[in-house]
Amino acid sequence: MQMKTYKWWIIVINLLLLLVYFAYSVASKEDLTKNGRLILLELAPVDPRSLLQGDYMDLRYKISEEVNYQNIPKNGYCVVTLNDKNIAKRVRFQPHKQALNEGEYVIKYTTKNSWQINIGAESYFFQEGHAKKYEAAKYGGLRIDENGNSLLIGLYNEDLQKIE
Repeated sequence: MQMKTYKWWIIVINLLLLLVYFAYSVASKEDLTKNGRLILLELAPVDPRSLLQGDYMDLRYKISEEVNYQNIPKNGYCVVTLNDKNIAKRVRFQPHKQALNEGEYVIKYTTKNSWQINIGAESYFFQEGHAKKYEAAKYGGLRIDENGNSLLIGLYNEDLQKIE
């Protein structure tokens, strides 16, 4: 009888830990949305349609093009600088977030293979039938924090207006 009690306590404790982790994750994303620095990453064009997933845009960023994948760490930080319009320009890739110069920011990245860098949100889903509106997307708007965490908050047109 006592063994069943322990099992229920273990289940309840695990559920509580899961709920705490979930709440922390949501709170940290909300904080990043409110307080993170807005940067704009120029997009490389791709096809915005998937028959299985509905309308979406597969995002590729210009800062991840023309990279020698043999010379960068598998996981690390993309160091960028921002112009006066908050448009990011890649400076370098490095394994750690330290050793930044003034005006430099970091974005965490991973490499899944020897030809693609994942900077964060690599897909943007939108309501079916709205693909035409998003064809004008020129920039991905990300909020970043000092640790290199990023969150895609929307797509922007060439006039730097968020596409709603």
